[in-house]
Amino acid sequence: MSLLEVKGLNSYYGDSHILFDVALEVQPHEVVALLGRNGAGKSTTFKSLMGMVKPRSGSIKFDGHELVGRAPHEIAQVGLQLVPEERRIFGSLDVEENIILAGLSAKNKWSLDRIYDLFPRLGQRKRSSGTALSGGEQQMLAIARALVRDPKMILLDEPFEGLAPVIVKDLMTACRKLAADGLTIVLVEQNLAATLALASRAYIVNNGHIVHEGKTADIKADPGVLHRYLGV
Repeated sequence: MSLLEVKGLNSYYGDSHILFDVALEVQPHEVVALLGRNGAGKSTTFKSLMGMVKPRSGSIKFDGHELVGRAPHEIAQVGLQLVPEERRIFGSLDVEENIILAGLSAKNKWSLDRIYDLFPRLGQRKRSSGTALSGGEQQMLAIARALVRDPKMILLDEPFEGLAPVIVKDLMTACRKLAADGLTIVLVEQNLAATLALASRAYIVNNGHIVHEGKTADIKADPGVLHRYLGV
């Protein structure tokens, strides 16, 4: 059974129709990418999954639960976590306080030792405030706050944006470890090389429509698809 199954999803911002009959599936333990140009509807898809944008029609089944109509905190409780592009860490709290706060309402929690084993840099900086962290450290913390809740699936929205190559490499290593441990990951990312290296399958979104789906190896091997929908 699919962990995530989306059918006929239509979402709007006001009167503007953004997502058109979006359908996708993610199996347990998969790493799947949503690809597309800026403004294609990728982040809106994530926000619709999390209840931050209320779909007007369609179905979102996650681990047997219908998510349409549920509040974001209810969706988080069933095991879906979003790491937003904006990161949204608490700058006035230190690293460890950010992590502990995120886990307060979780049914099961990762230990701090497990978080610091995945992200040693956070262990070194655990008493530093959010405002004192570099962009890469903030991204690690944003992911850690989602992981501490022991999610079944994590949604990563532009996790590598604006980061130095060495930090991207560290984050990719962490994502590969999470995938190897069985965590299901869906990511949106403009860094095409990194995304295609991490994900086994991808959906391409164009103007709010799913226009292509396939194995990332096949997408990499088809320059026509990359040029038509991604401009590369």
